[in-house]
Amino acid sequence: MKADQVREQAFAMPLTNPSFPRPPYRFYNREYIIISYRTDPAVLAAVVPEPLEVSEPLVKYEFIRMPDSTGFGDYTESGQVIPVRFNGEAGSYVHSMYLDDDAPISGGRELWGFPKKLASPKIVHEGDVIVGTLHYGSQLCAAGTMGYKHKILDSTAIANLNKALHAPNYLLKIIPHVDATPRVLELVRYRLEDIQVKGAWTAPAALELYQHVIADVARLPVLEVVSALHFTADLTLGMGEVVHDYLTDAGKIA
Repeated sequence: MKADQVREQAFAMPLTNPSFPRPPYRFYNREYIIISYRTDPAVLAAVVPEPLEVSEPLVKYEFIRMPDSTGFGDYTESGQVIPVRFNGEAGSYVHSMYLDDDAPISGGRELWGFPKKLASPKIVHEGDVIVGTLHYGSQLCAAGTMGYKHKILDSTAIANLNKALHAPNYLLKIIPHVDATPRVLELVRYRLEDIQVKGAWTAPAALELYQHVIADVARLPVLEVVSALHFTADLTLGMGEVVHDYLTDAGKIA
């Protein structure tokens, strides 16, 4: 293969048989269970990278069921998102993500820099309760329960949900050099696009996180559950943009 053919064809690994197709990626009937909880502000300060600023000592623990996504298929995801501010604008920092499907793990890490690992998250409807779990191997790492559709969100709450879904999200993209030093070290911003919320509810919820050496969701401890949301939506995952390069912009952080 000629060098110019390599440059033209390359967008993901492996070169001749990429692990995922080219974007964009559209998601249909995404089901979210988001349990917001209060945590230790000192712990948040230790994991959120500058120049992001922690807004308040809150974490959103997410269980997301994705039954129909272009290019990626049918899979489930779980992880933690932290409310932050960047240049005065409110957004979210994606701290951890655990998935049960190889293609979105590869695509998410290589394209955007999503902090994705292979694990076994699930959302199950059990009578009047929705149960979200995260297993790493045989070990239970997270368990969330929420009442089933106790209250439909009113127009004000739906407007707030739409605003939150359209807010920017931030990732720390790390690609090592062949000597294990960082070759790419960037703060990436992305947004969700063409969002259609199809139903949204709230209810009481509970969340337990368990110590695990690899799936370390318990690093951000649950001090108090604040609220819970259950909703379904269609949306497109927008492409990213680099807003800070840690290898060239280091001096810009005071």
